[in-house]
Amino acid sequence: DYVVVKMIPDNRLPPRHLHSVHTGKTFAVVKWESPYDSPDQDMLYAVAVKDLVRKTDKIYKVKTRNSTVEYTIKKLEPGGKYHVIVQLGNMSKESSMKINTVPLSAPDALKIITENDHILLFWKSLALKESNFNESRGYEIHMFDSLMNITAYLGNTTENFFKVSNLKIGHNYSFTVQARCLYSGQMCGEPATLLYDELGTGEDSSASKAGRSTDVAAIVVPVLFLLLVTLGIGFVVLYMRHRRLQNSFTAFANSHYSSRLGSAIFSSGDDLGDEDDEAPMITGFSDDVPMVIA
Repeated sequence: DYVVVKMIPDNRLPPRHLHSVHTGKTFAVVKWESPYDSPDQDMLYAVAVKDLVRKTDKIYKVKTRNSTVEYTIKKLEPGGKYHVIVQLGNMSKESSMKINTVPLSAPDALKIITENDHILLFWKSLALKESNFNESRGYEIHMFDSLMNITAYLGNTTENFFKVSNLKIGHNYSFTVQARCLYSGQMCGEPATLLYDELGTGEDSSASKAGRSTDVAAIVVPVLFLLLVTLGIGFVVLYMRHRRLQNSFTAFANSHYSSRLGSAIFSSGDDLGDEDDEAPMITGFSDDVPMVIA
């Protein structure tokens, strides 16, 4: 014997397994499952989005018969904080979660230029890579003194540079530049950080080290190349001189070689001079003098 039982759907149950699939700068994709499996009719969901920074609410309606629902919440702000609530349209029990959108990127190419009594911070405009950033929002600059263990807010600017004065000799500083924080510092961009070693030389540690390494490489590489070329030319010259000396000596030895003795015979300059003085000069032969061949 058996009995078939059909459960009555309870529309007062909350959506199940609410979670975030993907979060960007201005949107978030959330996903959940229906309160019960295989709905036999369309279900109307209310998606409430509460902005925890601005203290505002928005409600969206989603109508579907699917057991698994995926919904994209749009028009969010970078670096924002939100509370998402999903429930059936009949105001049943709810499922909720919190999401944080991705903040604006950090400014690129942050560097320091040292002047006589101050330094200048430079960076690229954030609007070049962030379509959601407006230059009128500006940037804010912070400084951390590692010796005093103090972080100071230096100010904000809508330009792409900032002047910093009154740095103390022997102190190490860290500078950060980021998109200006909104709503009491709750919505900020990612900071770009640069270390600065102030030892009386007025040079940026990271920039100067990179500059020094580049300068050293620019000097050392040509010098090494010239040394190698000079050594190569020297070896060629020595080799050519050696070959010339060897050939000259071989020719000289061959010209004084005696096949009868099997060796080369060399005489001093004095002996050659004496023989030349004592030996009579042969001027030739007369036709009337007989030649005797023994």
